[in-house]
Amino acid sequence: MKSYVDLHRTFAADIEAEVAATLARLGPAAPSVHGAVGELLRHQQMKYPLSVLPLVVHGAETGSPAPALPLSAVHVLWWASACYLDDLADGDATRTPSGLGVHEALLAAIVAGHVLPLKALESPHVPTRVRGALAEEILDCAIIAGEGQLDDIRADMETMSRDPVVAAYRGKSGAPFGMITAMAGRLAGADDERTDLWREFGYVFGILWQLFNDQEDITSGRNEDLLNGTVTYLLMCAVREASPEVRKRILELHIAARTSAASGAALADLLLAPSVLARYESDIAEFRDDAYRILDKLGGDEAHLSMLRRLVDQASGLYLRSPLAP
Repeated sequence: MKSYVDLHRTFAADIEAEVAATLARLGPAAPSVHGAVGELLRHQQMKYPLSVLPLVVHGAETGSPAPALPLSAVHVLWWASACYLDDLADGDATRTPSGLGVHEALLAAIVAGHVLPLKALESPHVPTRVRGALAEEILDCAIIAGEGQLDDIRADMETMSRDPVVAAYRGKSGAPFGMITAMAGRLAGADDERTDLWREFGYVFGILWQLFNDQEDITSGRNEDLLNGTVTYLLMCAVREASPEVRKRILELHIAARTSAASGAALADLLLAPSVLARYESDIAEFRDDAYRILDKLGGDEAHLSMLRRLVDQASGLYLRSPLAP
């Protein structure tokens, strides 16, 4: 049974060719922009090959993934930009691509995320009749993802609750996945109702993938969210499960963890308490079941739907372990 990783092995060279073709559409008048974006793309390599997501969705609709290759280019370009801009938002200018200054990299990120995805739609593999609708998805995504990122930056621990955290995740991570799944459905000929379902699947999957990334930040030992003071869903679960005394302690440690390793370690212990992880796992399961429900309603080519279900399974696992567990 093929996985999305297997599909990526099959189409990796084709995806790179689509990205290269998109860069070529910058034309001979923009060699510096071409070079800067190329450096950014080499710098922001994807750990997980989710560039095949539009291929899987198109395959679910038609049985054939290849026509969605231009959308894989959109996905690569959008996320290369977003990941670098996210680093800057977190105050980390040390991850600037080799050979570029911070301002050069910022310009490259703007072009990669907000100009080149539209140029990717000029591919001869994208019918003219759908280009307008696909471009609208890209523009809408930029607005919604920007709103989610601002919500994330402005999150207030004192007034934290589930809904604002989910809204931020749905924007900053759900919107780009919703964009690309809706685009793939539209390119495959899906009607408005099915396209809306594909977009909603992308939104829910994006939330799950953000939760997956949050966990990996801890299991990898990077703990960047603690250092950046990010209000994560796990942190919200810890606050929700805590007594008033412990809640006060969490709020104090959340501030102190930005400059104190000891405070970060103490906060991590509170976040990994068994009761917190139980709540976290239960909430993840709700998002997972919602993704399953949408896929069941959509139906389609079973081989590609199975890939999507396994992707949901990967994103919805609980990878954190409590140091207090036996």
